[in-house]
Amino acid sequence: YLGGDGRLWHWDIFNKHTGTGDAHYARPLVPQSPVAQRFTLAIGDQVRPLDREGFSDIAFRGEYPIGLVNYADPAVPLTVRLEAFSPFIPLDENDSGLPATILRFTLKNPTALPVEATLSGELENPVCLRHLAHPGLLRNRIVRAPGFTSLHCAAEPAPAAAVDPSPRPDLPIEDWSGAAFTRWKVEGTAFGSAPVALADLPADFRSSSINTAHLVHSFVSAPGVSNKEKDSATGRLVSPPFVIERHHLLLSVAGDKPNAKSRHGVTLFVDDKPVVTLGGERETTFYKRIIDVRAFAGKTARIEIVDNGTRAWGWIAVAGITQTDRHLDQGPLEKLSDFGTLDLALLGAPADAASADATCPFGEKLPGSLARRVTLAPGAETEIVFVLAWRFPNLSIQDSFEYVGRHYATRFASSTAVVAHIVAHHDRLVGLTRLWRDTWYDSTLPYWLLDRTMLNASILASSTCYRFADGRFYGWEGVGCCKGTCGHVYHYAHSTGRLFPAIERDTRERVDFGLALQPDGAIRFRGEFNDIPAIDAQAGTILRALREHQMCADDAFLRRNWPAIKRSTRWLIEQDANADGLIENGQHNTLDSHWYGAVAWLSGLYLASLHAAARLADLVGDTAFARECRAIAETGKTSLTKQLFDGDYFINRVDPAHLDAINSGTGCAIDQVFGQSWAFQVGLPRVIPKEETLAALRSLWRYNFSPDVGPYRAANKAGRWYAMPGEAGLLMCTFPRRDWDLTRAAGKGNPTFVGYFNECMNGFEYQVAGH
Repeated sequence: YLGGDGRLWHWDIFNKHTGTGDAHYARPLVPQSPVAQRFTLAIGDQVRPLDREGFSDIAFRGEYPIGLVNYADPAVPLTVRLEAFSPFIPLDENDSGLPATILRFTLKNPTALPVEATLSGELENPVCLRHLAHPGLLRNRIVRAPGFTSLHCAAEPAPAAAVDPSPRPDLPIEDWSGAAFTRWKVEGTAFGSAPVALADLPADFRSSSINTAHLVHSFVSAPGVSNKEKDSATGRLVSPPFVIERHHLLLSVAGDKPNAKSRHGVTLFVDDKPVVTLGGERETTFYKRIIDVRAFAGKTARIEIVDNGTRAWGWIAVAGITQTDRHLDQGPLEKLSDFGTLDLALLGAPADAASADATCPFGEKLPGSLARRVTLAPGAETEIVFVLAWRFPNLSIQDSFEYVGRHYATRFASSTAVVAHIVAHHDRLVGLTRLWRDTWYDSTLPYWLLDRTMLNASILASSTCYRFADGRFYGWEGVGCCKGTCGHVYHYAHSTGRLFPAIERDTRERVDFGLALQPDGAIRFRGEFNDIPAIDAQAGTILRALREHQMCADDAFLRRNWPAIKRSTRWLIEQDANADGLIENGQHNTLDSHWYGAVAWLSGLYLASLHAAARLADLVGDTAFARECRAIAETGKTSLTKQLFDGDYFINRVDPAHLDAINSGTGCAIDQVFGQSWAFQVGLPRVIPKEETLAALRSLWRYNFSPDVGPYRAANKAGRWYAMPGEAGLLMCTFPRRDWDLTRAAGKGNPTFVGYFNECMNGFEYQVAGH
């Protein structure tokens, strides 16, 4: 990530899962870096980092994909301008997916005297940074090649003699048997009034006999204890203080994943400051964890085991905390997730200064640097270009795929090869990236509209999205949450289909009409990860098939996939038992529940998908199917208006046999005319009459938009915060009619899903704003 002062932070390139969630909107990630890296400007005896610490006047402008940072300071005779980006060229998904960041610095002398200066790039070798207890060797090497000089960072196995040389005996932190437990401080309650107990684990853990401290409630079976009481059991164990006397802290952890919000997990404190928090993998299996504590030698530490979880997997179990000098066998070095290479390259003439080739054992720091010296006459300027490139191929997707790899790693054998590719194609990569940015922003449309429309495309460059080694696109709903490139989520997204249509065509063909398509035409909306279809995802996939065809140069995609498109459309028609254009049976959808009765927004999407299928049927010559689809769509247009438009907006007709199911009923729902939005996207006839559509949009403005969501959320507390007090937002569903309210809408449904109604989810807001 490029920070507002030009620093690079987060460094989410090492195949480490870092989960995100709703809490990150209210409490965004703190900018920080796991490795030491910076750029500095030296003039005489002044050495200033190019960040907020080095310059008093910094201005940032983001025009995705390019970030611009300007540096100035009264005490510095030069100004500096940074233009930073990864190549971004619509229609070219390969060169838009390069594992590289280009950093172009422009130094200008606004004074009346010449100025000599040196711009340096510094980088610590970050390879295998999460496996520092593994026996390995870091290696830095300076590569001099046509058009660039590069600091190449790599790792290799340690020499045999360096592995555990004469290790000192291990130091168990606690015996954890009998009376030794009394040395741990116990806080919290289990089952109301009883104190949290320290005991052996349940039988299903006992793959080996170990003494264990744990706080566990989801596996406790005690007479007279309800499930609600089990889920309310929370607490904390605090170890006695101990002195760090070995290189590593080794422990085994089972149970829930760590939660930063509640600090759920196992936390190491050094000098009363939290250093790291670990957790399990939502399994009863113990996983070995190792913490490198060499930097804290001789300092006082303590361990806290915190269980604040109140859900099914809300527990933590810990075993065998030991100080050790031994290395931890974590498998072959070349298979580790953060094994790979990274280059910091200086383009153009050979670097004027560079660090020496060097090695060091894992656990020690190995910095390197490159520098360019310049002399600028009064009024002159010069450009210095760095490239940061990486290759970390060992990607696995937790809970989903054991190993999938990185597509970019199939193109390049090393990070140096990435640099060489950028140098060889520099003018094209830079020129087309700038041309796209300049074309997009060269408009009479308001700047804020251009900015907000394009910025969401940056999600493609985050760990929300991946491109596997075999070319498959894969996306989370939120990083690490809700797997399977969910159809009822991703059909809201249009930027990928318009900017990089080959990716979407491949996803339709490989996933939706491939591994997810069932014999009866139903499409599993999470690919291979679930067994049920969703009405909105099914309709959205058919609509996307039309979009993907429209983004083709010929009809080959359509003809290959038409049988699957027709079969999936037929499945939707079969859900409309009386062919009146309204689906009324159980309808799973993006709000994660089955709804029953005639649901305006789901049936509206169904009608749009019928028109899309009819358009495609025309193109392949299936005139009979085209007529059938259009006939149902026209009937449905009348049914939707007559049965579900109340004169103000579109409502749902709730099935009286399923009053216990979630349903917005007569509420004013954000997606009520979503089908018409899709029709606009792909040039279809109206699926909802214009007058009623405009009335529904006016109602959303009247009933759902708030210039300050704070007072509403103060009264309606369920749901996550995607707009904070003082911020405007379009609420998902409000209840202006007296015959229906949030309580009735909830039925006996999951309280989390009912909370959706009170939220301001941005994808839905964009859909409405698109009208």
